[in-house]
Amino acid sequence: MSRAGRFAGYALMAAAVVLAVLMRRGMVAAIGPFPVAAVALLVGMAGVMLVFTDLMVRGLYAQVDAARAREEEGRAADGEARRD
Repeated sequence: MSRAGRFAGYALMAAAVVLAVLMRRGMVAAIGPFPVAAVALLVGMAGVMLVFTDLMVRGLYAQVDAARAREEEGRAADGEARRD
């Protein structure tokens, strides 16, 4: 599974930080018709969602893999017990 989504999320969060710093220093007041704060919040929120989604999906896959491994161990143990 690719980590591109998580890295894109980190990049969006970094862009939000840069926008916030530029706004704080007074270098940028608006991006098109939108205030910089609104754009920074939107971009940052999208980045956080990408990162958290990627981490949750990876955790879910790890749980499924662990359950499969336990199930296979149980089958192997049952097979050995029946042979005895």
